[in-house]
Amino acid sequence: MKVSVVIPAYNEKATIRQILERVLDVDIDKEVILVDDGSTDGTREIVEDMASDRVRIYLHDRNRGKGAALRTGFQHATGDIVIVQDADMEYDPDEYAKLIKPILEGKADVVYGSRFVSGEYRRVLFFWHMLGNKFLTLLSNLLTNLNLTDMYTCYKVFRRPLLEKIAIEEDRFGFDPEITAKFAHLKVRMYEVGISYSGRTYKEGKKIGWKDGFSALWCILKYNLAH
Repeated sequence: MKVSVVIPAYNEKATIRQILERVLDVDIDKEVILVDDGSTDGTREIVEDMASDRVRIYLHDRNRGKGAALRTGFQHATGDIVIVQDADMEYDPDEYAKLIKPILEGKADVVYGSRFVSGEYRRVLFFWHMLGNKFLTLLSNLLTNLNLTDMYTCYKVFRRPLLEKIAIEEDRFGFDPEITAKFAHLKVRMYEVGISYSGRTYKEGKKIGWKDGFSALWCILKYNLAH
Protein backbone atom coordinates (compact mmCIF):
# COMPACT_ATOMS: atom_id res chain seq x y z
CA MET A 1 0.00 0.00 0.00
CA LYS A 2 1.18 3.52 -0.76
CA VAL A 3 1.25 6.04 2.08
CA SER A 4 0.58 9.77 1.69
CA VAL A 5 2.49 11.79 4.31
CA VAL A 6 0.83 15.20 4.64
CA ILE A 7 2.92 17.90 6.35
CA PRO A 8 1.43 21.31 7.26
CA ALA A 9 4.18 23.88 7.89
CA TYR A 10 4.14 27.41 9.25
CA ASN A 11 7.36 29.21 10.25
CA GLU A 12 9.41 26.06 10.84
CA LYS A 13 12.72 27.21 9.35
CA ALA A 14 14.77 25.55 12.09
CA THR A 15 13.38 22.05 11.51
CA ILE A 16 11.74 21.82 8.09
CA ARG A 17 14.75 20.51 6.17
CA GLN A 18 15.54 17.92 8.86
CA ILE A 19 11.98 16.61 9.14
CA LEU A 20 11.66 16.29 5.37
CA GLU A 21 14.91 14.34 5.21
CA ARG A 22 13.73 12.09 8.06
CA VAL A 23 10.42 11.41 6.32
CA LEU A 24 12.10 10.69 3.00
CA ASP A 25 14.45 8.23 4.70
CA VAL A 26 11.57 6.04 5.93
CA ASP A 27 11.59 2.84 3.88
CA ILE A 28 7.96 2.58 2.80
CA ASP A 29 6.16 3.23 -0.48
CA LYS A 30 5.11 6.85 -0.01
CA GLU A 31 4.44 10.28 -1.39
CA VAL A 32 5.24 13.42 0.61
CA ILE A 33 2.89 16.39 0.39
CA LEU A 34 3.98 19.58 2.15
CA VAL A 35 1.70 22.59 2.50
CA ASP A 36 3.42 25.83 3.47
CA ASP A 37 0.77 27.84 5.30
CA GLY A 38 2.02 31.36 4.55
CA SER A 39 5.39 31.15 6.31
CA THR A 40 7.35 34.40 6.66
CA ASP A 41 10.57 33.19 8.34
CA GLY A 42 12.30 31.57 5.36
CA THR A 43 10.52 28.19 5.57
CA ARG A 44 8.91 28.73 2.18
CA GLU A 45 12.22 29.29 0.44
CA ILE A 46 13.63 26.08 1.96
CA VAL A 47 10.69 23.91 0.93
CA GLU A 48 10.60 25.36 -2.58
CA ASP A 49 14.26 24.43 -2.88
CA MET A 50 13.47 20.87 -1.76
CA ALA A 51 10.56 20.34 -4.16
CA SER A 52 11.07 17.25 -6.32
CA ASP A 53 9.28 14.21 -7.65
CA ARG A 54 9.52 12.89 -4.07
CA VAL A 55 8.20 16.04 -2.34
CA ARG A 56 5.19 17.92 -3.71
CA ILE A 57 4.82 21.46 -2.39
CA TYR A 58 1.63 23.53 -2.14
CA LEU A 59 1.67 27.15 -0.99
CA HIS A 60 -0.92 29.22 0.86
CA ASP A 61 -0.67 32.94 0.16
CA ARG A 62 -1.37 33.69 3.84
CA ASN A 63 -1.50 31.86 7.15
CA ARG A 64 -4.84 30.09 7.36
CA GLY A 65 -4.20 27.48 10.07
CA LYS A 66 -3.29 23.82 10.47
CA GLY A 67 -6.73 22.53 9.51
CA ALA A 68 -6.73 24.57 6.29
CA ALA A 69 -3.25 23.32 5.40
CA LEU A 70 -4.29 19.71 6.00
CA ARG A 71 -7.42 20.20 3.91
CA THR A 72 -5.22 21.32 1.01
CA GLY A 73 -2.87 18.39 1.52
CA PHE A 74 -5.67 15.84 1.74
CA GLN A 75 -7.10 17.08 -1.57
CA HIS A 76 -3.86 16.10 -3.30
CA ALA A 77 -3.23 12.78 -1.52
CA THR A 78 -3.33 9.69 -3.71
CA GLY A 79 -2.06 7.00 -1.32
CA ASP A 80 -4.07 4.20 0.23
CA ILE A 81 -3.18 5.43 3.74
CA VAL A 82 -2.74 9.03 4.97
CA ILE A 83 -0.37 10.03 7.79
CA VAL A 84 -0.40 13.53 9.32
CA GLN A 85 3.14 14.67 10.16
CA ASP A 86 3.99 17.94 11.92
CA ALA A 87 6.88 19.99 10.53
CA ASP A 88 8.76 20.17 13.84
CA MET A 89 10.80 17.35 15.37
CA GLU A 90 8.37 16.37 18.13
CA TYR A 91 7.21 13.19 16.38
CA ASP A 92 9.47 10.48 14.97
CA PRO A 93 8.83 9.29 11.37
CA ASP A 94 10.69 6.07 12.16
CA GLU A 95 7.48 5.00 13.93
CA TYR A 96 5.40 4.93 10.72
CA ALA A 97 5.73 1.15 10.47
CA LYS A 98 3.99 0.49 13.78
CA LEU A 99 1.40 3.20 13.12
CA ILE A 100 0.25 1.68 9.85
CA LYS A 101 0.54 -1.94 11.02
CA PRO A 102 -3.06 -2.25 12.38
CA ILE A 103 -4.35 -0.96 9.02
CA LEU A 104 -2.14 -3.28 6.98
CA GLU A 105 -3.31 -6.22 9.10
CA GLY A 106 -6.93 -5.36 8.35
CA LYS A 107 -7.76 -4.56 11.97
CA ALA A 108 -8.16 -0.77 11.81
CA ASP A 109 -9.42 2.03 9.60
CA VAL A 110 -7.91 4.76 11.79
CA VAL A 111 -4.86 4.75 14.09
CA TYR A 112 -3.86 7.48 16.56
CA GLY A 113 -0.33 7.64 17.93
CA SER A 114 -0.74 8.23 21.65
CA ARG A 115 1.82 10.08 23.76
CA PHE A 116 0.18 8.67 26.89
CA VAL A 117 0.35 4.99 26.02
CA SER A 118 3.75 3.46 26.68
CA GLY A 119 6.29 4.51 24.05
CA GLU A 120 10.07 4.42 24.03
CA TYR A 121 10.52 7.89 25.52
CA ARG A 122 8.69 11.13 26.28
CA ARG A 123 10.16 14.54 26.99
CA VAL A 124 9.00 15.94 30.34
CA LEU A 125 7.43 19.37 29.84
CA PHE A 126 4.24 21.27 30.63
CA PHE A 127 1.90 19.86 33.30
CA TRP A 128 -0.99 22.20 32.42
CA HIS A 129 -0.76 21.30 28.73
CA MET A 130 -0.95 17.62 29.64
CA LEU A 131 -3.90 18.26 31.95
CA GLY A 132 -5.69 20.33 29.31
CA ASN A 133 -5.13 17.64 26.70
CA LYS A 134 -6.48 14.95 29.02
CA PHE A 135 -9.52 17.08 29.87
CA LEU A 136 -10.33 17.76 26.21
CA THR A 137 -9.81 14.10 25.33
CA LEU A 138 -12.11 13.08 28.21
CA LEU A 139 -14.84 15.49 27.09
CA SER A 140 -14.52 14.26 23.52
CA ASN A 141 -14.73 10.65 24.73
CA LEU A 142 -17.88 11.37 26.72
CA LEU A 143 -19.61 12.53 23.55
CA THR A 144 -18.11 10.09 21.05
CA ASN A 145 -18.18 7.04 23.37
CA LEU A 146 -14.55 6.32 22.46
CA ASN A 147 -11.78 5.58 24.96
CA LEU A 148 -8.93 7.52 23.35
CA THR A 149 -6.04 8.66 25.52
CA ASP A 150 -4.69 11.39 23.21
CA MET A 151 -7.12 13.17 20.88
CA TYR A 152 -4.67 16.01 20.15
CA THR A 153 -1.83 13.83 18.92
CA CYS A 154 -0.28 14.86 15.61
CA TYR A 155 -0.10 11.27 14.41
CA LYS A 156 -3.47 10.53 12.89
CA VAL A 157 -3.34 7.72 10.33
CA PHE A 158 -6.29 6.57 8.27
CA ARG A 159 -7.47 4.93 5.09
CA ARG A 160 -7.70 7.64 2.43
CA PRO A 161 -11.21 6.65 1.21
CA LEU A 162 -12.52 7.98 4.54
CA LEU A 163 -11.79 11.49 3.24
CA GLU A 164 -14.59 11.01 0.71
CA LYS A 165 -16.99 10.73 3.64
CA ILE A 166 -15.59 13.62 5.71
CA ALA A 167 -15.49 17.33 4.90
CA ILE A 168 -12.92 19.14 7.07
CA GLU A 169 -14.39 22.50 8.08
CA GLU A 170 -12.04 23.81 10.77
CA ASP A 171 -9.09 25.98 9.69
CA ARG A 172 -7.03 25.86 12.85
CA PHE A 173 -6.44 23.42 15.74
CA GLY A 174 -10.15 22.59 15.85
CA PHE A 175 -9.23 20.02 13.19
CA ASP A 176 -8.43 17.42 15.86
CA PRO A 177 -11.77 17.31 17.74
CA GLU A 178 -13.61 17.72 14.43
CA ILE A 179 -12.06 14.76 12.64
CA THR A 180 -12.24 12.64 15.81
CA ALA A 181 -15.97 13.29 16.10
CA LYS A 182 -16.51 12.55 12.42
CA PHE A 183 -14.55 9.30 12.61
CA ALA A 184 -16.67 8.30 15.60
CA HIS A 185 -19.92 9.07 13.77
CA LEU A 186 -18.78 6.86 10.90
CA LYS A 187 -18.20 4.07 13.45
CA VAL A 188 -14.80 3.26 11.98
CA ARG A 189 -12.43 0.80 13.62
CA MET A 190 -10.01 2.91 15.66
CA TYR A 191 -6.75 1.86 17.32
CA GLU A 192 -4.12 3.65 19.38
CA VAL A 193 -0.41 2.93 19.24
CA GLY A 194 2.09 4.19 21.83
CA ILE A 195 4.63 6.62 20.37
CA SER A 196 7.68 8.48 21.61
CA TYR A 197 7.43 12.25 21.93
CA SER A 198 10.07 14.99 22.00
CA GLY A 199 7.93 18.02 22.84
CA ARG A 200 9.25 21.54 22.47
CA THR A 201 8.87 24.76 24.44
CA TYR A 202 7.34 28.01 23.21
CA LYS A 203 10.85 29.40 22.87
CA GLU A 204 11.61 26.48 20.57
CA GLY A 205 8.56 27.24 18.42
CA LYS A 206 5.48 25.63 20.02
CA LYS A 207 2.36 27.41 18.74
CA ILE A 208 -0.78 25.99 20.34
CA GLY A 209 -2.05 28.10 23.25
CA TRP A 210 -4.89 28.58 25.72
CA LYS A 211 -7.14 30.24 23.12
CA ASP A 212 -6.96 27.05 21.10
CA GLY A 213 -8.19 25.18 24.16
CA PHE A 214 -11.39 27.24 24.24
CA SER A 215 -11.80 26.70 20.50
CA ALA A 216 -11.40 22.96 21.05
CA LEU A 217 -14.19 22.99 23.63
CA TRP A 218 -16.52 24.63 21.14
CA CYS A 219 -15.54 22.20 18.37
CA ILE A 220 -16.07 19.17 20.60
CA LEU A 221 -19.61 20.33 21.33
CA LYS A 222 -20.30 21.50 17.77
CA TYR A 223 -19.28 18.35 15.93
CA ASN A 224 -20.73 15.90 18.42
CA LEU A 225 -24.03 17.50 19.38
CA ALA A 226 -24.84 18.62 15.84
CA HIS A 227 -25.17 14.99 14.70
